[in-house]
Amino acid sequence: MLLHLFRKNRTSGKRMSRRIVTTAAILGLVLGPSLIGAPQERDPIKVGAIFARTGKAMSSNVHLFEAVRYAVKEINENGGVLGRPLKVVEIDNHSSPIKAKLAARKAVKENVAAVVGCSWSDHSIAAARVLQEAGIPMISPDSTSPELTKIGDYIFRMCYTDPFQGRALASFARNDLEAEKAGIIQCITSTYSMGLAQSFKNVFERQGGEIVAQKSYKDREQDFSSVLQELKAYDMDVMFIPGHGESGVIVKKAREMGITCPMMGGDGWGYKEFFSSGGVWLEEGYYTTYWSPRIDSPRTEDFVNSYGRNHRINDNAPFAYDAVMLLADAVRRAGSVKGEDIRNALSETEDFVGVTGGADFDKYGDPRKPAVIMKISNGKKKFHSLIRPQEQKPQQ
Repeated sequence: MLLHLFRKNRTSGKRMSRRIVTTAAILGLVLGPSLIGAPQERDPIKVGAIFARTGKAMSSNVHLFEAVRYAVKEINENGGVLGRPLKVVEIDNHSSPIKAKLAARKAVKENVAAVVGCSWSDHSIAAARVLQEAGIPMISPDSTSPELTKIGDYIFRMCYTDPFQGRALASFARNDLEAEKAGIIQCITSTYSMGLAQSFKNVFERQGGEIVAQKSYKDREQDFSSVLQELKAYDMDVMFIPGHGESGVIVKKAREMGITCPMMGGDGWGYKEFFSSGGVWLEEGYYTTYWSPRIDSPRTEDFVNSYGRNHRINDNAPFAYDAVMLLADAVRRAGSVKGEDIRNALSETEDFVGVTGGADFDKYGDPRKPAVIMKISNGKKKFHSLIRPQEQKPQQ
């Protein structure tokens, strides 16, 4: 597969023009002295992959393990990094913040050079505290909580943040759906849900909308009848439900109770659990995600054609793939596997463009990425529009 990476280079103090190079060129001829396909005799560089293999997050995380394996295999087939192969150390966080913390400690004991993970924000935050203290760089593919990268300068992410996601959804509701009144159902035991709800509320009201009601539930609840009965009493143009699989249960129950307004969610709606638990009952809905195979770019086409031959392409898999590719690029630029050197190289990244776009990090380690708006019509999802940072209206 061809993955194009764009980079600005400087020679004798002058900026050179950007060059387009293939994965083989970057990974085989630049990342290490060994030739493509040449034997690798040096000790492997260990990369931790911390996601959920068991528990509630398992089904939404399994494809991230697969994407990491695929990226590492591709890198190794093209000569490795600095003449050394990568080795994935897979660790199960058991869908728990506490177990994610223990998984991070295990990664430290395994002497990994860096970690790709976690996925859910609560899991990533717990792991990040351990890795920051140990001086081991971490790149989360898809954790959106703004608190994550504020933990320290060794923590990075490949996706947008909840504040941007919330702004995008609120602007979409006001500008595209012309919604004037909205109701919110949030999970008060989820950092992700609470943060996204607050961001949506702030921007929706700032743009002249009214939040008519904001109701809460706790993780693992299954009966949402009372919460929905209270919301049903209000006149709403949209209902915002920033959750994960349980959101499917909520939208199904809402429809059964006669609530007919369009419903909206965050990236947590993009997994099959949302649809299997009730999302297929949704007549009209919208949610944000990170990436879509409908995005027109050579890198997207390459990834779909190669990875998609043997794997199910979830919206988040390309971010795990890109995280590994960015890490390999940072190690090459650092010329070292020391945590501080990799961290510095990551923070100095310029114009790396992978399957999911660029990775120019701000001071917190957050990239500037667009949000994809997906539309659900009678239980089926399809690409709707793209909202870039600073844009108020989506691009069809």
